[in-house]
Amino acid sequence: MSYALDQRWLGDAYTSDDFEGSYKLCWTQEALYLMVEITDDVLYEQYADPLKLWWDDDCVEVFIDEDNSGGEHQYNYNAFAYHVALDGNVVDMSTEKVGKLYNDHVQSKHTTTGNTTIWELKISIYDDTYKDDSTNTPVKLTTGKKIGFALAYCDNDSSVERENFIGSIPVEGEDKNRGWIDAGIFGTILLKN
Repeated sequence: MSYALDQRWLGDAYTSDDFEGSYKLCWTQEALYLMVEITDDVLYEQYADPLKLWWDDDCVEVFIDEDNSGGEHQYNYNAFAYHVALDGNVVDMSTEKVGKLYNDHVQSKHTTTGNTTIWELKISIYDDTYKDDSTNTPVKLTTGKKIGFALAYCDNDSSVERENFIGSIPVEGEDKNRGWIDAGIFGTILLKN
């Protein structure tokens, strides 16, 4: 079953030629697997440095809250906000309050045909005991587990800043760009056989 990526969190209204998205999820004990289909007329990556303004390049952003507890996660690992770039780098904010690569958390590849890009992601799930520069073991996933989850796409057609931020769930209020700070806006996925 496909789910829509159609909630405008930031930016002006857009046409289906400029952006359209959907996704599918499945899981094993080892990881979540995500397939994202994006129609985007311009793929844009302006910064070679993966830790420079990564949110202003085209990227898929995956929000994960392992225990579905919600709450603040801006500079801690209560939840993660993985930005998956076109070059495969994965960035989130660290406890040091700077961007850090988490390429071992998300393996990705994408293929583009015309204006359609298919992203395939394998996401290892870590709990809130995660510590940078330590040995961390991903959580084993089981039937019945609830995980906080949201998905978004940063779309930039060649501007200095991203032009749109389109999410998978509705976010109440004026400030819809809160997923990188507040896991309380995430939806919930229930793992089933």
